[in-house]
Amino acid sequence: MKSVELQGTLRDLKGKKASKSLRAQENVPCVIYGNGENKFFYASESQFREIIYTPNVYLINLDLNGKKHQAIIQDIQFHPVTDKLVHIDFLEVSNDKKVVVNLPVQTVGNSPGVKEGGKLTIDKKRLKVKAFVKDMPEAVNVDITPLGMGKTIRIGDLNFANVEFVEASAMPVVSVKTTRAAKEATETAVKGK
Repeated sequence: MKSVELQGTLRDLKGKKASKSLRAQENVPCVIYGNGENKFFYASESQFREIIYTPNVYLINLDLNGKKHQAIIQDIQFHPVTDKLVHIDFLEVSNDKKVVVNLPVQTVGNSPGVKEGGKLTIDKKRLKVKAFVKDMPEAVNVDITPLGMGKTIRIGDLNFANVEFVEASAMPVVSVKTTRAAKEATETAVKGK
């Protein structure tokens, strides 16, 4: 799992008025929880561009007034009209406790079904997994080399060491759908015999 550094400043004032004042100064109000008491802080909005606007999931090394914390982003709130960052919740993680994360799905290899004219469909763009932070992969890499026309890879077909999937095992992840052109090519080949 990729990691990134983030600087934050603890805040004493909470509530709408204090949060509005922070946002006016290009800061984002945040909270970190999961290991004792909640800590309220803020960080510069510019620090979040590399973290939020990407499909990647990061382990964040958070520096709050000189004290280090390891965390992952648990929830992000955006303004409904302007899409500006409003608030971010962080979950503090430790090496002895498993965490649940939504990882991006990436395909690896070439499918024979696609070569035959099928269309590759990623049914789940993200999968919820549970693992220790040290074992957490950056993404769920799905090998599509055995995927023929009309075939599907389901969550139950995936196998990663030290990682368990939290979602139903029958849920499709990647499939190769038969296209109209592929059907017509098959029918023409059958009629020609």
